[in-house]
Amino acid sequence: MGVWMHKLDLGGTMVQMFGDPSGEFTKDLGMEMTHPGPPSVGLIGRSKRFAMYVVNNVVQYVAVSEAEDDPAGDANPEATCAPAMIEAIRDLKMKMKMSTETNTMAVDDAVDTADTVDA
Repeated sequence: MGVWMHKLDLGGTMVQMFGDPSGEFTKDLGMEMTHPGPPSVGLIGRSKRFAMYVVNNVVQYVAVSEAEDDPAGDANPEATCAPAMIEAIRDLKMKMKMSTETNTMAVDDAVDTADTVDA
């Protein structure tokens, strides 16, 4: 993983890469590729093509690139590539902001109603 990080010039960035040589993490996530194609050519225990957005150890978003005729997502990996992940994270943050604003307005309305009832 270190060589890959170096080749991609990612040292000192927020990007982190982790190996999963036994496949335990992949299996626990439900991301083990179970399609018969890869094992038939000697690829045992391959993971699906996926990307996760994780904040403070909480998974916020998961994208998987796979299709019935393309279990590895090789023909159409776009859902797990950086542009799609950045868009998904932006959308998620916008939804969270809107949810927070809606909750704040609901609290304000409840306080206003309580003030009216007390008066």
